[in-house]
Amino acid sequence: MHNRTLKAESEKDEILETTSDEFLKGLERADSDLPFPVETISVPEESRLVIQTEPRSAGADRFRLVQMRLRHLQASKKLRTLLITSPLPGDGKSTVSLNLAAALAEKGKRPVLLLEADVYRPSLLKKLGLSPWAGLTECLDNKSDPMLAIRRVDPMGFYILPAGSPTLGGNFLQSTLTPQFFEGLATTFKWIIVDSPPTTPMAEILALKVLTDATLLVVRAGGTPREAIETATQTLGREHIIGIVLNDVEGLEKVYSKYYGYTQPAHGPKGAKSIRK
Repeated sequence: MHNRTLKAESEKDEILETTSDEFLKGLERADSDLPFPVETISVPEESRLVIQTEPRSAGADRFRLVQMRLRHLQASKKLRTLLITSPLPGDGKSTVSLNLAAALAEKGKRPVLLLEADVYRPSLLKKLGLSPWAGLTECLDNKSDPMLAIRRVDPMGFYILPAGSPTLGGNFLQSTLTPQFFEGLATTFKWIIVDSPPTTPMAEILALKVLTDATLLVVRAGGTPREAIETATQTLGREHIIGIVLNDVEGLEKVYSKYYGYTQPAHGPKGAKSIRK
């Protein structure tokens, strides 16, 4: 990580003056210029990365609202590692993880890592239209430095550590991930967004819960059964869940279409709404 100083000295030990705006811009450049390879993509529509593709949509606005609340919680509760999970497959947790990472990164102004811990059914690189490369499973198998597998994704400006090759080992995460692994990443990144498997298998989620600061639970409006939500809440513990993201909400786009004066495509992503406890 770049060293930061509040003043610079010339050969004559004279302090060079700088304005507050120049200093703040320097901090932003330091955060956005970490030494990782860069993947520049044309965001595919099927990625549902509405923060980038439809910034004036209801869904994008809701992710910005979640971003604001998370930044407030980070200041008050010192959050850094956030677990994104769902009661069932197909609830939209990976889509939420992508949009949340993009919202928090603010086009590279803040160093945000999206860590794909769904090592059984990884999907993030495919959603982004990227060719796969060695990721989390290979790093943990080979005991290699995970920093070597991280790349920056532009134009969103967040960093990604993909799952790598899918694994069939049922105890992979709980037997390989350690607090030291996350502590090492936390020295570089302001946020670590962990895209995890659904809350079943339970052992995997409990292992990730211990290693993260809090959880956002993603549920699909009209699709996720109440019983599944209650089971997931019991598994994670209410104290670890800082909020629920209600995905696929009907009707929000009509309001935004009237306000912004445009029509949402029929096939576009629907709104997501955050619900605080």
